[in-house]
Amino acid sequence: MTHEFKKIVQACEMAAREGKQVVLASVVALEGSSYRRPGVRMLLLEDGGMTGAVSGGCVEKEIFRQSESVFRTGIPKMMTYDGRYRLGCEGILYILLEPFRPAKGWLDTFRACMEARDPFRLVSQFDAQHGSGEHYGSFFLYKGQKLPLRVGLEEMENLSKFEETLAPCFRLIILGAEHDVVQLCGYAAMTGWDVIVVATPSEEKSPADFPGAAELHQTVPESWDPSGIDSHTAVVLMTHSFVKDLKFLLALKATEPAYLGLLGPAARREKLLNEFLEHCPDVSDRFFENIHGPAGLNIGAETPQEIAISILAEILSVVRGQKPMRLMHKKGAIHS
Repeated sequence: MTHEFKKIVQACEMAAREGKQVVLASVVALEGSSYRRPGVRMLLLEDGGMTGAVSGGCVEKEIFRQSESVFRTGIPKMMTYDGRYRLGCEGILYILLEPFRPAKGWLDTFRACMEARDPFRLVSQFDAQHGSGEHYGSFFLYKGQKLPLRVGLEEMENLSKFEETLAPCFRLIILGAEHDVVQLCGYAAMTGWDVIVVATPSEEKSPADFPGAAELHQTVPESWDPSGIDSHTAVVLMTHSFVKDLKFLLALKATEPAYLGLLGPAARREKLLNEFLEHCPDVSDRFFENIHGPAGLNIGAETPQEIAISILAEILSVVRGQKPMRLMHKKGAIHS
């Protein structure tokens, strides 16, 4: 997940300022099943601090113990963790441990990638055998550049490779500023999404009113610029004002978010869309197909917190292309 790697980079930057060594742990292969899949990473600090996790919490202590030799020698190593006898997960994790010491300037490139909301790739090279290897390590690939995460690391064709493409951080734009927005904002931020709240100036809100929000935009619908909305952005319209909802919906008419949710009952949705059509009769069918209203899954949600959970669950199901169902009724593996 991009947001997890972003937090790891931020933690690495802070550790460098404090003069602390760090080791990056990456799950690069898996036999059987596990709590998380290959591509999950965590950062280990020499003082015992950790950012991220590669499991539900049961593997991390062993990873830190195994990382001691990497801190001491600076040489990467591969470790395996057999969960069949310890966790009941029926899987073997292959974990690459490597010093995270990129060259000067790498951080600027990474930041540029994040700000541009561009995808990037991470490639790790390793040997599945347990033990150390000077040529083990990972590369960051962006716009034709292949930058090692450790100065001096060179690509080796004879080693196994794990490669993945990471999309921009998922973003949620919430149009509204009432109490239920605060709940949705908080839960989405805990999920790792970048949250932007858009409120009108008359509502007199400040960033402190929305814990977890990356940005607060204070503007009227007619002046709001939605041009930055992309396929990795969800939008939820919840101003609790029919007029404001209509104006914001008109501003969204040329956008294609991953999800567009409308708060409120079906009758209100129909009235809102009918009014919208009177203003924009030529809008594409694709725009309407992407509208989800009432927003959320039918899980019996009553409180603002529960409603936020139902909305986030629907967004995930849409973005991941999944039809919601109880896992106990799913045949085969959870992650198929």
